[in-house]
Amino acid sequence: MVREQEPPKNTMNSMMRHTSQKSAIPGLSFGILLIMGVMVFLSACAAPSQDEYVEEPVDILYNAAKNNLDKGNYKIAAKGFDEVERQHPYSKWATKGQLMAAFSYYMDNDYDDAVITLDRFIQLHPSHSDTPYAYYLKALCYYEQISTVDRDQQMTSDALRTLNELITRFPESSYAKDARVKLDLTFDHLAGKEMEIGRYYGEQGQYLAAINRFKVVIDQYQTTTHVPEALLRMTESYLAIGLVEEARKSAAVLGHNFPGSEWYVDAYQLVEGKQIRVDETEDESWYKFW
Repeated sequence: MVREQEPPKNTMNSMMRHTSQKSAIPGLSFGILLIMGVMVFLSACAAPSQDEYVEEPVDILYNAAKNNLDKGNYKIAAKGFDEVERQHPYSKWATKGQLMAAFSYYMDNDYDDAVITLDRFIQLHPSHSDTPYAYYLKALCYYEQISTVDRDQQMTSDALRTLNELITRFPESSYAKDARVKLDLTFDHLAGKEMEIGRYYGEQGQYLAAINRFKVVIDQYQTTTHVPEALLRMTESYLAIGLVEEARKSAAVLGHNFPGSEWYVDAYQLVEGKQIRVDETEDESWYKFW
């Protein structure tokens, strides 16, 4: 019986090698093509866009931003006005665009960016006719962030400083009058903060610390509505630590300046131990100076 001869091993290996190479060529070609395609795609993505920067006429940019502002699209409007300044930095529109950008940020309650923009305007244009408005708008950015007296008063201090700058630098400007009104309200707010701290110290029995706070109100915020109460609380605190004469002096100042107030009635009762009516204090105060 004739047996079939097996092909030589080297022939089999050669055939397998050729078969493997043949089947690998299409896959290899596809892989190379795939890699090349990915590289082309990534290159296209990495290439700078032709539309990244398109310079437009200044009036078109400005009017587009103004249109967004009128529609209440404040964030978009602010970016548009910023673009006016960026593309046309030496035109009169750039100066106007700075203020309009600041106003747009302000309307969007983005007070930080508004203040940054206004500071740049003030620095670049200290004598510009719109600089008083820039100070006023900056003050509003702080003023509208004033919190209740039980919170940190940094914004109140910033508003106070900016309002004072406006009044000092431009006392005759149309914005100075309203700034003075807001200044009084800001002073009153800061005085209220001092009163709150003073009352707290008094409740804790720390009367000397309380007295110091009430003195701040009387000395630094004399025109505020908190002064009468501060004088009464000082009277109470002095009596609490046994300084009767000092209490009388505080009550005397209260009686001299606010003879018809209920704070004076309370102070009188504390130092004299007598009951009086408010109408009895209208014509004559009981105070005397020591």
